[in-house]
This record gives sequence, structure tokens and C-alpha cells, in this order.
Amino acid sequence: MAKKPIVNLIVFKEWSFFAGCLLITGASAIHDSSQFLGVGQKRQRRSQRSVLMASRIARFAYAALAVALAGCAFGPDFVPPAPQLPEGSYAEPATDPWLQQAPDPSWWAVFRDPILTDLERRVAAENLDVQTATIRLAESRFQRGVAAAAAFPSVNGDAQYQRELYSINGPFLSPNGPFGPLGSAVNRLLQSSGSPPLPRVPIPFNEYYIGFDASWELDLWGRVRRQVESADAQVDQAAEQRRGALVSSLAELARDYIQLRGVQMQIRIAIDNLKVAQDVLARAKERAIKGVGTGVDVENAAAQVENIRAQVPALEQQETQYINAVSLLLNQPPGALRAELGRPRLVPLAPPRVPVGIPSELARRRPDIRAAEAQLHAATADIGVAVASFYPTVQLNGTVGFDSVDIRQLWQLNSLQYMAGPSVKVPIFAGGRLRNTLELRKAQQQEAAIQYQKTVMQAWHEVVNALVAYQLEQQRRTRLKLQIEHSRGALTLARERYSDGVGDFLTVLDAERTLLLAEQQYATSTTGVSLNLVQLFKALGGGWEPVFPNSPDAKSGDAP
Repeated sequence: MAKKPIVNLIVFKEWSFFAGCLLITGASAIHDSSQFLGVGQKRQRRSQRSVLMASRIARFAYAALAVALAGCAFGPDFVPPAPQLPEGSYAEPATDPWLQQAPDPSWWAVFRDPILTDLERRVAAENLDVQTATIRLAESRFQRGVAAAAAFPSVNGDAQYQRELYSINGPFLSPNGPFGPLGSAVNRLLQSSGSPPLPRVPIPFNEYYIGFDASWELDLWGRVRRQVESADAQVDQAAEQRRGALVSSLAELARDYIQLRGVQMQIRIAIDNLKVAQDVLARAKERAIKGVGTGVDVENAAAQVENIRAQVPALEQQETQYINAVSLLLNQPPGALRAELGRPRLVPLAPPRVPVGIPSELARRRPDIRAAEAQLHAATADIGVAVASFYPTVQLNGTVGFDSVDIRQLWQLNSLQYMAGPSVKVPIFAGGRLRNTLELRKAQQQEAAIQYQKTVMQAWHEVVNALVAYQLEQQRRTRLKLQIEHSRGALTLARERYSDGVGDFLTVLDAERTLLLAEQQYATSTTGVSLNLVQLFKALGGGWEPVFPNSPDAKSGDAP
């Protein structure tokens, strides 16, 4: 099955340009005919109403031409790519429609742990990564405003004062200058008329100016509109990155909290086994005193006690690290949550099954896929900006102000001066800059398309791997639970045989070590099941909807 194209090829809107050409041709013809009618009126006494009507039609045609050209936007129009995800379930064949329901956005509630739920509700407001992503979203919106400002006229005020003195040897007063013969001719005329000649000594004077200038670049080829479109896509990308930061922070807090409870569970197991080891040591000493045991048994039992004791400080260190990790995620100083999290609790138990939805919905739920799509959109719009750079830049310029050598006459009507008119800048030679920029934008679009495909494929793999790990770890935990039961029975029998004098002490030690190892593995497996479920929820991309939902009345990423 052939894959659908990620983006369309570059399609220029020739029809708009062609329509504009037709309009300008018609406008010119009407304008010329109106002039002809004006001449013929004098000669043939035609009606003046025809001349007026023709002039109005000509002005309308020129205005229609400007509107048609303003509708041009060169470059490819963005088409959302197909994620190429199946419509069925993650595990084939689908056996339970309940599993295909959309996962709960507040997924941490499935653990039924009120402390975890309270901590997760604080992440969006207190986490520094989320706050940083929020600032970056605001930055992208300001950048969008900068890009959109290019579509509006620019008006600047100007006020100036300067005192001037022309040089005697300069071009205006020197006889050898370009205006020297003109000055000599003026002096001869003045002398012939009996008037005194112009003075050779320059007189300094003042000059005052106040006014403003305006300029407006006509977006005939859609360059500014494509820039705004790219900026809009970058705003969407920043919004999705903020959602992604929230999803990652929610999952990271849940992982740290579950690992904290797992370490506390292992500390409790170590303390319970330490009591058992101390009881075995007491019996070994008792038998040695009675002469039915040996000192070797006592030393082995004492070594087992110290071995278990040595495990506790390392576990307590991990406990402190996980408490501080949760504190960091909530922007709290080290140890700030010790009173809240220091009291041991059971590992939050994961349910045996949870709804995971269908793969085709993954592209709409995972922020990283949505961000990759927005990045592709921005790269596509940048191609239009590069294409529009090949065409002339038309700009309307105007300056108006008051200029006078006497400040008392500055505001008089005779001091008024102005300039208005269009300017056209045509790119003729740029050393290959425009062509290379266009090829660069095309390559960046292809890179963004590949990155989108990679993000989709990686998301699919992450969900399947997390789902398999979650299911298989539950099976492993069940086997470890059975191993604990058998190990506990073996230890009981070994101790009874040792107390009765029919068993050796090494069997007791081996049974004790086996039970300790089985309980530690079971605690690790219980923690692993919950961690795999957290990883599954993160892979599904949920958790951002309650805080940063899609708003139908605003741009994507607006917080409620």
C-alpha cells in the first residue's frame, strides 16, 4: 500500500496573477478611451457624462487589480499529514471493546492514592519546566505579533534643528565650484541693474524641521502572510511543547513517588528479615552454649545479621533522593516534603487492565506528534516566504512636514513640504542567495516531514513496548509471590530441623537468604508494574487535557 504524500508540491496561484493582468489591460484600455473621448469632446462635442463614467471604471479596475494581487500567496499550502496509524487495537486481535476506550486524562487516579493525586494536581502550577514552557509560548506569541506587524504601515515622527554655515571654498560659493559660473552670472545681472552683488562672506543660518514619514510594503505575493502563517504554526508548536512538558513532569513525579514507596517497602522487608536473622542468631548462640552447636554457626548467623543491616542505609539514602526529586518537581527546597512523604506507605497498586484507546487517536493525543506537525506546517510556510522573495517589492512611501529657517514661520502654510509615491525593488542579482534560500527551506520541510514520521513511529513503539512490559511484569509478580510462599515454608522447615538437631545451619542460612531475595524481588516487581503503567500512560500522551485543553475560541495552547 503506497503511502500518502506528506505535503503537496509547490503550487503557485497563476489564476490570481492572470486575473490581475486582465484587469490592468482593461483598465488601460478604458483609461485610454477616456482620454480619447476627452479630446473628441472638444472636436465632436461628446457628452461629458461618458468621460466621467469611463474614468470611474478605470479607477475601479485599478482597485480590483490591487485586490486580486493582494490575494496571491506563493508557495505550497499546508495539508496535515496522515499519521499512518492503524484503526484497530494495539494488540491484535481485539477481544474487549472496553480496552479501546480513550484513556482517562487524570490517569493517576487509577492508583487510588490520595497523596499522589494531590501532588499531581500541583505540577501544572509549580513545576519549573512547565513554567519555562509557558514563557516560551508567550515568547512565540510575541514573535507572531512582530511578524504580523509587517502587514501594516509604518509611521515615524521626525523633528530636527541644525545651524548651517556654507564653506567659501565649497561647491556653492567657490568660483571654481560647479555653481561658481552661476553665481558670477547672477552678480553681473545685479550690477547691471544697479543692485549690490551677492556677499562673498557666508552667513550662518538656522533650519527647523518637524514632520513625519510613512511607508507601507504591499504584500502582493503573500510573503508577509506566509510569515504570519509560519509564526502561527510556531505558536502551536510552543503550545504543544508546553503540553509535552506537563505530560513528562506528571509522569516523572508519579515515577519518583512510586519508587519512593518501593524503597520504603524494601526498607520494611529488610527490617522484618533483620528480626528473623536476629532470632536465628539467638538460637545459634543458645545451641553453642549448650554444646550442641558450633561457633561457626554463630559467626555465620552474625554475618547474615550485619549483611541485612548494611542494606538499610543504602535504602534510606534512596528514600531521601526520591523525596528530594519530588520536591524539585514541585519547586520545593530539599527535605520540604519529608513530613508529607517520610511516613511509609504501600506502593500504589496498578489495576490489571486499563483502557488504552486505538492507535489512530494517538496522533491527536500525544503533544510531541502535534508539535512535529506544527513544525512541518511552519517549514511549509517558510517555503512561501522564500518563493515570494523572487518577486518585486512594492512599497508606498510618503513624507510630510514643515521646514523653515525662521522658527516663527515654521507653522505657516508656505513652510509645508511633502513627498509621496511608490517604490519598486526588483531582485536582479544576489549571488545565488535567493535560490539557495529556497532550496534550504525545501530541505528543511523534508527534514520536518521525516521527523514527523519518526515521531509517530516512535510513539507507536513506545505504547506497544509499555503495554507488553506492563502485562508481562504482572505475570512475573504473580510467580514471585508464589516463590515467597514456598521460601517462607522452606525457612520454617529448616529452622525446625535445625532446632531438632537433624538439620545443619547452612540450610537455615540459605533458606533465609532465599526468602529475603524473593521478597526484595517481589517489592521490585510490584514497583515495576506501577512504573510500567505510568510509562504506558505517558506513551499514550494523556494528562494535559484538564489543564491545557484545546479551546475552540482561541489559538491552540491557551490556558483556561
